[in-house]
Parts: sequence; structure tokens; C-alpha cells
Amino acid sequence: MTFCSIQKCLGSDNIPYEKVGDTVTPLEVPFEIPESWEWARWGAIAESIQYGYNAPAKSDGLIKMVRISDIHENVVDWDSVPFCEISEDDIPTYQLFSNDILFARTGGTVGKSFLVREIPCKAIYAGYLIRTRYSSLLVPQYLKFFMESPLYWQQLKGGTTATAQPNCNGQTLSKMLLPLPPFSEQNRIVAKIEELLPLLEKYGDKESELSHLNNTFPKALKKSILQQAVQGKLVPQDPTDEPAEVLLKRIRAEKQRLVREGKIKKDKRESIIFRRDNSHYELVDGVERCIDEEIPFEIPESWEYIRLNDIGEYRKGPFGSSLTKNMFVPKGANTVKVYEQKNAIQKDFVLGAYYIRQDYYEAKMKGFTVCPGDIIVSCAGTIGETYVMPKNIELGIINQALMRMRIFAPINIEYFLLYFDYVIKQQARKNSKGSAIKNIPPFEVFKQILLPLPPISEQKRIVARVHELFSICDQL
Repeated sequence: MTFCSIQKCLGSDNIPYEKVGDTVTPLEVPFEIPESWEWARWGAIAESIQYGYNAPAKSDGLIKMVRISDIHENVVDWDSVPFCEISEDDIPTYQLFSNDILFARTGGTVGKSFLVREIPCKAIYAGYLIRTRYSSLLVPQYLKFFMESPLYWQQLKGGTTATAQPNCNGQTLSKMLLPLPPFSEQNRIVAKIEELLPLLEKYGDKESELSHLNNTFPKALKKSILQQAVQGKLVPQDPTDEPAEVLLKRIRAEKQRLVREGKIKKDKRESIIFRRDNSHYELVDGVERCIDEEIPFEIPESWEYIRLNDIGEYRKGPFGSSLTKNMFVPKGANTVKVYEQKNAIQKDFVLGAYYIRQDYYEAKMKGFTVCPGDIIVSCAGTIGETYVMPKNIELGIINQALMRMRIFAPINIEYFLLYFDYVIKQQARKNSKGSAIKNIPPFEVFKQILLPLPPISEQKRIVARVHELFSICDQL
């Protein structure tokens, strides 16, 4: 081959040498190539390396002008390519022909190349592109494949100027080394690559599917574990456990005690759910009705269903109009913290961002106080995210984006939160109101959500098993 001045030495070292003028120097090459191949500089094999034409794009004109932005995935949408104004004398210098290769020399797409196969209309190319043209003794598609290889991109990176707009010039391109096979072998290589590309694309699709599965599998597995847990299928039932029916009696007794002590208000619509003839019924105000349509799934015989309304007290924070701006004051001796949604629902529990006056809290806001053990729930945006207030917290209230849950029932709070995460959060989001920012559903909807209640001992076993399995999921 006579395309370049790079030769193999005929001596014993068999090292490629490069001749520049009268100087011959050893050439460091990235890898070995077959005896019938040669190393070549891009500038030595190119008949021309020409910068594009600078002109504003127009909706009509004499000739079309291809820009970097018109090339997508090695395809040009010729219908959208704009026109430009150019003198007739300049057109031959910049006109595109079949087998030209365009090279992006600046911007975020620097180095991107495009092999011109067919030109449906007369066209030139814009100034941020470089056109390279070759002898008929070279296979353009082989050169295009080289411009997608790691060797090409490695050399391009080394010659790219790192500025706000990365750029690479024709000189960098002409210095690039490429391995050059004989003409017939170039054709065979191109044919083989084109044969394999569809298979590689299918492999890429399968790899993407597998990657997606690997990324989503732990989350899906956790959801499945929670589903098994709340349906009584994760741990075996123990016949020696005190049945949930007895736990229900204690819950009702605790609720009545709190009512007598004035700590909670008396429920005007107390619910009692029971089974009869393989169906579920609810007694409210002396009226009995079948609620089978509301039952989300079957539970073990030793379990019971109960409404959220019967296990706790729930309160949303005051509306923004209640926390008027003139009440917002810097932190001081006579102020009370206001917990905000963005701060409350975090693992590290960063405290809220503003304060109200102590006297305003005493007069208007005391009913919104949060205490250790209260469960704080996000009511807007990230609906259903929860946080249990720790023991040592600063005196504070919740704002309008949060809800306070106080579970007075003698149940395992961790079990309740598992169910909340799996079922209640999903139902809350499904029934939430609003569009741009979702809101937790009204209390009349929220309080009626059903909780499957296992015996207290089984609740503890479920929580322990879920933690054990989640730990395994986190290692996947």
C-alpha cells in the first residue's frame, strides 16, 4: 500500500517506522495488526479535509445546508434541513457527495461522524462540521466504523481542547492513526459488522431488560415480602398465640379509657367487624351490613380486620392562613418550632425551618403539638412517607403538609408501619385529591381503611422476618 509514510522495518525488530520529510522514527502503535495491514495517518489517506461553510439558516434558498443538529443516530432528516445563501462559485468547495464523511468539530457532539450515503437534494454543510473525502481504493463504511471505535475516541479525546465548548480541528483528525486492511478485506469486515449489528442490538436490548430487572427486582421483591406478611403467609400461625379477637377487646377497652379521661373524643360511629357464614360484617350504630366487597384479601382465622379509626387519633396541621406571616419569628426563648414536610420526612430528621410565638402556640396551636412516638405522615407531594418522632424532640407543631398519627391501640407499631407502607400508602395515593400536587384523602376516607390485625406475638414475628428478608434484598 502507498497511502502513508508509515512502514514496517525490514530488520529483525519488525517495528513500524514513520517517515516525516527525511526523518525516520519508530512509531508507537496501540496494538499489533496482521502482516497484510498497514498503519496510516488519517491525513495521508484523505484526499481532502475541508471545514464547512458559515451562513445563517433560512427557510428557503438555493441550496440546503446540513448542520450538526440535523444528524441524529447516523440519519439526516432532509425535509427539516434548512437552506442558506451561498455564491455559485463557492458551492463546489462545500458540496456534499455520496461517501463523504462529516465530522463534528465543536460542542457537546464533538467527534460525532456521519457517512453520506444518499443525497436527495443538492446540499452543502455548515461551519461546525468538517468534511473528509477519500480515494475509491478505500471503503468509506470501514472508515465510518473506525470513527465509532474506542481507538478513534481515545485519540480524539487526546486532541480535544477542553473549553466551555469542546472543539477538535482538522489537524487533530489528520494525525489520527488507523489500522488499514487491504481493500477486499475492508469490504469483508464491513459485511461482517453489518451482519452482526442486528444481533448486537438485540443483545443490547436484552442487556437493558436485564439491567432494568436487576435494578427493580429488590424493590419488587420487598413489595412481595410485604404482601405475604400482611396476608398472614410470611410466618406460620402459632395455635398457642392469643387470638386477635382478644386483642380487639383490649383495643376497645383502651379507647374507652382514653375517652373517659378526656384524652380523645368519643367516637359517634364505633365500628365492630366480625365474621359470619364465611362473610365479613360490620356493626355501626346498631346497623349491621356485609362488607365483603371492601375486604382486600383473606386473612388467617386467628386474625381480625379493624378500621384505622379504631386504633388511633389523626390530625392534619393547620392551614397556612392560620400560621400567618406575622407569627413567624426568629428562634428564641419564647418560640415553638414548626415542623415542615421537607424536613420531617427524612432519615436524619432535620428540624423545621421556622418558629411561631409561644403565646400564639398556647392560644391557637396547642392541639397540633407533636410528641415522642407520634407518627408524622406526608400529606402532599410525597404522600404517605412516614417518620416516628424520637424521644428527645424540641417542642413543636406540624404544618399543613403533615398529618399526626397517634396510635393508642396496644399493637406493634413496626407491624402497623409495614402495612402502612404496603397498603395504606398506596390507597392514600390512589384516593388522593388534586393534580399537580397530590393530597392525602379526606379523613372520612383515610380513617375507613382496613387494617388486618394478627395476634400480637405474630406481629412481632412478622416484623422480625421482614427485617431479615429486607436485609438480604439490600445485598442483591
